[in-house]
Amino acid sequence: MDKYEIFKKNINKLINIDLNYYKEKQMKRRIISLMNRNGFNDFDEYFSALKSNKDLLDQFINYLTINVSEFYRNPAQWHILEKEILPKLIEDTGKPLKVWSSACSTGEEPYSLVMLLSKFFDLKDIKVLASDIDDGAIEKANLGIYSEKSLVNLPDEFKVKYFDKLGSSFKIKEIIKNQVIFKKIDLLKDPFPVNMDLITCRNVMIYFTDEAKDLLYKKFHKSLSDDGILFVGSTEQIILPERYNFRSVRTFFYKKIN
Repeated sequence: MDKYEIFKKNINKLINIDLNYYKEKQMKRRIISLMNRNGFNDFDEYFSALKSNKDLLDQFINYLTINVSEFYRNPAQWHILEKEILPKLIEDTGKPLKVWSSACSTGEEPYSLVMLLSKFFDLKDIKVLASDIDDGAIEKANLGIYSEKSLVNLPDEFKVKYFDKLGSSFKIKEIIKNQVIFKKIDLLKDPFPVNMDLITCRNVMIYFTDEAKDLLYKKFHKSLSDDGILFVGSTEQIILPERYNFRSVRTFFYKKIN
């Protein structure tokens, strides 16, 4: 067994993240780059350091879980969500929606969802579950401080109403933060919440193998309520969604069929 295979096994034992689910070449290249940057040339040596140095381990986990996010990422899709998807879901359910941002990174997506839902419901009736595998990302999300760049696509009405200027940064107001429940969930290993009306899983699947995608689409299907919607990223259309009992209702939006 080569050293990288041993490294993957050891990492799984140490932090319960199975690197076999990630695209091999891409992940190996990223890890070697980080390892070399920290002055290690050998997987065994690097793993020993990760075991004994918490800062190094935190850096490794943070690097592994790629956090690139912004408010209203791909605005055209948010427009469809507002004008077509949400009104139909609300009409079908007749009550506040159960919403899960399943790889929430540093919080831009779940906070965007709360702001958008505030057009349909009182804030006190909105709750969005937001999960990520990375503790550091969840900490940043809880802090709720963002650069101007990450707000570039956000409608002006939300910027004015829900943010306070903090130097050159923007801090999201507590009335939005309070409607999001953050939780650490490993999509590949942990159980999913149930009866969700809308699940977002955007710009995550691109890092996974076909085997991992297959597993996740089945888990998402089970997690959704009847007629619930899965909203995916702009490079992540599901090929033959019927295999997973989904039907495409608009590009990037898939409805559960039973």
